[in-house]
Amino acid sequence: MPAPLLFVLSGLAQYAGAALAVGLFATLAAPTVAWLRILVAAVVLVVWRRPWRTRWTRRDLGTVLLFGVVLAAMNVSFYVAIDHLPLGTAVAIEFAGPVAVAALTGHGWRDRVAIGVAAVGVVLLAGVSLDGGADARTGLVAALLAAALWAGYILLGRRVATAASGGVTGLAVAMTAGALAFAPFLAAGAAPVLDDPALLVAVVGVGVLSSVIPYAIEQVVLRRMRPATFAVLLALLPATAAVVGAVALHQVPHGLEVVGLLLVSGAIALTARASDAPDEAPPPA
Repeated sequence: MPAPLLFVLSGLAQYAGAALAVGLFATLAAPTVAWLRILVAAVVLVVWRRPWRTRWTRRDLGTVLLFGVVLAAMNVSFYVAIDHLPLGTAVAIEFAGPVAVAALTGHGWRDRVAIGVAAVGVVLLAGVSLDGGADARTGLVAALLAAALWAGYILLGRRVATAASGGVTGLAVAMTAGALAFAPFLAAGAAPVLDDPALLVAVVGVGVLSSVIPYAIEQVVLRRMRPATFAVLLALLPATAAVVGAVALHQVPHGLEVVGLLLVSGAIALTARASDAPDEAPPPA
């Protein structure tokens, strides 16, 4: 399956989960929902992959643990952002992280042109004004922090994905590490889930849609291409977030945002290469 189509499916699942999470913020704090998302994903992936059967080197395990903490922090920051900003706007700002990775790791004129086109698209998509009050400023800071952490996720994630003990098995360990790292700060706020079966089902849905499906797909794709190409392909995510936000949360994008989505799509087309074909990559772990 072509990588862009994989990312559309991944993004639709991820932001359907995010839209579901927004509905939980009235009952649970946004950081707590993010932690529960990671916890659910960790449980599902550990049961599926059984990482204790894998032989780990000390170096690989250290990378996976760091990756897990970065991943969890990224999710907590992003959920704080979508608690204060529209979903599409928060995703667009967060995408500054992948753009920075592409700028630092890319090479050749196509990469440079694609990065510039994507950057213009992200600026148009963001549409955030510092005049939006304290609430919007809080969301902006959280989204920018999520962007920085997303850059770290891409760089560390490729190392995890290409390690002999990596792939989805490495992701299972990373999710567990992230959940454990944030448990002392966020677990207490999750108490209402224990007394409300409907809330528990919703939380499980958020974890599966937003973490298990998209992160597993990303681990497959990360093994097939270098970080710059992967980073620009992630430009599909603001488009899918805008669609989900319009349908599920009635956050309809305006004209400039539509132009931004077209520019980002053009950047993705510029980075297409035969050398990135999926069938040339080793099979996923």
